Amino acid sequence: MGHYRPLHCHCLIVLAFDSFIRLCTSSTAHTPVANFVFGDSLVDSGNNNYILSLSKADFVPNGIDFGGPTGRYTNGRTIVDIIGQEIGLSGFTPPYLAPTTAGPAILQGVNYASGGGGILNHTGKIFGGRINLDAQMDNFANTRQQIISTIGDAAAAKLFHSALFSVTIGSNDFINNYLTPAPCVDRVAQKQVPPESFVAAMISRFRTQLTRLYRMGGRRIVVANVGPIGCIPFQREINSAGAGAGPGCAAFPNQVAQLYNGQLRGLVQQLGTELPGSQFVYADVYRIVEDIIRNYSSYGFQNAAAPCCQLLLLSGVPAAPAGGPGPGLGLIDHINSLIPCGPASKVCPDRSKYVFWDPFHPTEAANAIIASRLFDGHHPYIFPVNIRRLTNE
Repeated sequence: MGHYRPLHCHCLIVLAFDSFIRLCTSSTAHTPVANFVFGDSLVDSGNNNYILSLSKADFVPNGIDFGGPTGRYTNGRTIVDIIGQEIGLSGFTPPYLAPTTAGPAILQGVNYASGGGGILNHTGKIFGGRINLDAQMDNFANTRQQIISTIGDAAAAKLFHSALFSVTIGSNDFINNYLTPAPCVDRVAQKQVPPESFVAAMISRFRTQLTRLYRMGGRRIVVANVGPIGCIPFQREINSAGAGAGPGCAAFPNQVAQLYNGQLRGLVQQLGTELPGSQFVYADVYRIVEDIIRNYSSYGFQNAAAPCCQLLLLSGVPAAPAGGPGPGLGLIDHINSLIPCGPASKVCPDRSKYVFWDPFHPTEAANAIIASRLFDGHHPYIFPVNIRRLTNE
């Protein structure tokens, strides 16, 4: 269910709303006046801090380059944090469940993303609490009603039409659902569910969710595909025998991701044609991250296989020298590719030299490259337009 927060209007808030209405009705402003974020741990800004879940990042050393842990699953900024700064928004888009995300704050956008969340409602059950995409849409519906009640239908419609909406989700539907070992999750074994059937279920559900977002006023909608999940440290390790999907990457996880991405691209294009006034954008994060991993040294990275965050108690175990993906990782690299980053971990001294922060998530340095490609890049990385053009049209 969504979480409704009543607005407490005081004089200062009324003045802020009045200023915001004038901004919404300006015909010359091109910068989005609001940023609404949906997704999983790749873009969660702290929603999981407020729920009972095994998927959390509100502890050190997460956020070591962000002034401390905030619930972001990386050392610094996420992709949407960086894009928000690029489009000129003041401050970072706040998490929906934060007590301070109320009043005028919601008029500049809200982050609904949740670590462990997926397109399918049973995705992430191994974590207990998580906010899947249907629930995120419910939460946006609550925010939408608050905004309408505050500034009126006409101003709210202008806000939503000019706002940037981004949806970054789907990885958990594979990593923490379809690809999860059968004893760990209540579902039919993979052998009884062909990848084609599972992907079809994802696409069908996602179609309904994206259409609902459009019907609630979303128009400029960026949809990110699933990255090369077979290349994350965790999947490299548990599928160490896999080969053929790139240097050191696990083949099958990447194959199912590409199967899904092919259908997602068609869905995004179809929705953009069928829904009047919509501007759906397809973000090919798979292609961007794959290029970073294959050509890591040209981007200034020294390691594209092992996570930066490592167990402190194993600090005496010889590690492989900083290097690229592929075989030859030391014992410490293998162990740290399976165990999440936590208070007992140590951190590599130069985060800018690592692609991965922990077994699952990129560093801020990698996020910055991805964000740059999405903001100013071109086909095939993002199309039909990049985010700069989307937000200025």
